[in-house]
Amino acid sequence: MFDRVYSGRRVLVTGHTGFKGSWLVCWLSRLGAEVCGAALPMEEPAHYTLLRPPCKSVIGDIRESAALARIFREFQPEIVFHLAARPIVRLSYREPVETFEVNVMGTVNLLECCRKTPSVKSVVIVTTDKCYENPDTGVPFTESAPLGGHDPYSGSKAAAEIAVASYRRSFFEPEGRIFCATARAGNVIGGGDWAPDRLIPDMVRAAAQGRTAQLRNPDAIRPWQHVLEPLSGYLQLGAVLFQEKREFTGSWNFGPDPGDVLTVRQVAEAMHEEWEQMRFEEKAEAAPLHEAPRLVLDCAKARRELTWRPVWSSAEAIERTARWYRSFYESGCLDTADDLDSYLRTAQGKGLSWTK
Repeated sequence: MFDRVYSGRRVLVTGHTGFKGSWLVCWLSRLGAEVCGAALPMEEPAHYTLLRPPCKSVIGDIRESAALARIFREFQPEIVFHLAARPIVRLSYREPVETFEVNVMGTVNLLECCRKTPSVKSVVIVTTDKCYENPDTGVPFTESAPLGGHDPYSGSKAAAEIAVASYRRSFFEPEGRIFCATARAGNVIGGGDWAPDRLIPDMVRAAAQGRTAQLRNPDAIRPWQHVLEPLSGYLQLGAVLFQEKREFTGSWNFGPDPGDVLTVRQVAEAMHEEWEQMRFEEKAEAAPLHEAPRLVLDCAKARRELTWRPVWSSAEAIERTARWYRSFYESGCLDTADDLDSYLRTAQGKGLSWTK
């Protein structure tokens, strides 16, 4: 199981106070890792603040190379998970320069710190399923599909992928000390996400304020999955890379089972069924920004070579997510630990290799 690798290891997580990062820190702490996180100041409410995990937290900007180098120098991480990013598509249209600075040069700064820190052995760089050049054919993307991106966010993540591949070939593989991979996940959902311009957080905010949320692109299809699904893949990657298994370097897709993809409308309807306060209406924008109508991942590589596969269906993920927010807003309770326990039990019941 993961704890055979992570127990007692120094693990650095950038973007640890974000939605994915907070869940990852929670899981790593349970595995016995010594965790240090680096991120910008949080905007409340924040899942990380509510969790208060045992993690050394450093406020910093990955664009500031000297500050990032100091974190590496003082903590001497053995395993690195890079999640810090400008992750919102619509924000990238408003702030394209900052998006490229954070997502490309921030990643380059991190790679350079890894290269210059002797303790680093395993590096997982998280990008996105939107890094592919999307011709809107509906064909699922494999890891070998061309990179691209219509919007600044997608383009910046494609550029980050190229930067990682360059560092791996130029420095990491020749030196033989650092084992690095990138991870491309689908649309993640789960409790504790309050980011703007995301379907479920927008519905949650509207419900909390007694408003009706508006759906911009109700027919858009995305690979929805609970946040714990890609995190299990990241942790599996980090573990095999730490064991110097070079065949696991490269890029990996993590998404739902084939056919288990839903439209925005279907997700919104399912959330409303689980918590009736989440109401929505469809309202097209007068001048809509480009967003791909369909995005589906082919995750056969991860299933075949990492023996990774989803634990929960999209329906189960939506049910868990709605239950988390309902519990939080109605009683102030956090279901994070319960969700993680349930996920691990279900995974073990399915005989997944990383649970053994």
